[in-house]
Amino acid sequence: MKLDNFSILIGGEAGYGIDRSSLIIARLLNRMGYRVYIYRDYPSLIRGGHTFSIIRAAARTRVNVHEDKVEMVLALNQDTFDFHKIKLKDNGIIIFDPAKVKADNLPTSIIALAIPLTDLVKEEKGAEIMRNSALLGSFCRVSGIEWGRLEEIFKENFPKELEANLRVARRGFDVSQERLKIVAVDNKRLPLLTGNEALSLGLIRGGLKAYLAYPMTPSSTILHFLAGVADKFGLKVIQPESEIGVVLTALGFAYAGEKVAVGTSGGGFCLMTEGVSFSGMAELPLVFIVGQRTGPSTGLPTYTGQTELHFVLHAGQGEFTRLVVAPGDAEEAYYWGALSLKLAWKYQIPSFILTDKTLAEGTFNFDLKAIASIPEISSSLWERKGEYKRYLDTETGISPLAFAPDSEATVKINSYEHTEAGITTEDPMITKKMQEKRLRKQNYLAEELDHYQLVKTYGEEKSSTALLCWGSNKGVCVELAERLGLKVVQPLVLNPFPLRQFQKALEGAKKIIAIENNATAQLVKLINRYGFKADEKILKYDGRPFALDELEFELSKVLE
Repeated sequence: MKLDNFSILIGGEAGYGIDRSSLIIARLLNRMGYRVYIYRDYPSLIRGGHTFSIIRAAARTRVNVHEDKVEMVLALNQDTFDFHKIKLKDNGIIIFDPAKVKADNLPTSIIALAIPLTDLVKEEKGAEIMRNSALLGSFCRVSGIEWGRLEEIFKENFPKELEANLRVARRGFDVSQERLKIVAVDNKRLPLLTGNEALSLGLIRGGLKAYLAYPMTPSSTILHFLAGVADKFGLKVIQPESEIGVVLTALGFAYAGEKVAVGTSGGGFCLMTEGVSFSGMAELPLVFIVGQRTGPSTGLPTYTGQTELHFVLHAGQGEFTRLVVAPGDAEEAYYWGALSLKLAWKYQIPSFILTDKTLAEGTFNFDLKAIASIPEISSSLWERKGEYKRYLDTETGISPLAFAPDSEATVKINSYEHTEAGITTEDPMITKKMQEKRLRKQNYLAEELDHYQLVKTYGEEKSSTALLCWGSNKGVCVELAERLGLKVVQPLVLNPFPLRQFQKALEGAKKIIAIENNATAQLVKLINRYGFKADEKILKYDGRPFALDELEFELSKVLE
């Protein structure tokens, strides 16, 4: 049996190498020409609990979403066997370690392969975690993948104990038998990146000089990634003592002229909101990355959601201009990471990049050539003529920038209401003038943004039924729309709302079905303000993203 569109689930206890093993499988399949996507599911535990990953691969079509039904399960513990055996398709294969798994109550249509992983590792005097390596060896033999391919991947991924892992993997390979055939396909190889890695590279492309964060899933890996490449790109990567320390220190970087971003999730962003207002009043450019997850409060710390849209749209006291974007895949994360930073600095405003765990920690093929060119956007620097006024009232509301220390300029930043020179005031006329100055930037920002593609459409353009989605639901909606002959409408910029482009994208749509990962249809509430409505809503709010087959079933109910 040959496979060209298939899924593999690998599971075990948290802390026992499931992430690395899933990435090795993905890299192996990617090297063989397949398009690959990884969905990760894990509890908020360092060790123990159940964690698993689903690696989906396709020979001809790019994939950005997982399926619940899989062709193969690789079970390192009993939970994986018990929880996921029902996900196997007919004639599916489950590979398990008989020392850890009691294989009961399997349907007759399932092929169960007991591989003595624990015994093999003991015989090779390896650590228990090397059961993963033995399992990977068995997976390759069962799948008809040559040993040399796995050996090559191991040499690139095991800087320590390479030989021991190779020995154990070879034992797993040798005791197994081929049951199906995954053959190499002729596709241009594309690198594998998580959404957070792509976003990080986009920020660097936009001129990032400093990144600050207090670790909080699902944004933490941005901190880890940027710390790892800081020396290569001349970055300052700092973990202050709290989210309040993060935002205040970042505002100091902006005052000094350093392009800066911060990352957090909903709980941490709560603590940053006074800093958001500071940024708006003091006109200090700052990029906020808000990785959404299930709430309220702590909620499900390691699971996904789209619950912070209205929080971010309205965060902070008072009224000021802000940019809010929601990329839907790795390429969009890269593009809007760069552009959000550039626009924040041009307009001297806070900008917000909304991600979620699905996008942030999902692993995607990344195609740099598919990304539109990122324009050069310059900031308004002081021309050194006359007295410097940090908050000079201009036609656009954008004041000239100078940075301390500057022997020719007094650069006074003020979060209190202030004059053009930055001097505190409570004068009603000046207050009105400066408030209008700050809000005036919104119109010019919206006008400039309209030159970019702010709303994307996919699928059958002439279809009278449109799926409305935002953020990471792009992947599942686009694939289903192409299969079912539907249209997809995906707004990327949510403030200033792209009214003209959104209206044009919906032309011809008589039925709008909103797809969201929240309980209150937050995007639907937003478009209601502008006179649009959704005819149907499919909402998922259990902390898990839509699987392809799951959403197809839900759509069948409203398409009848």
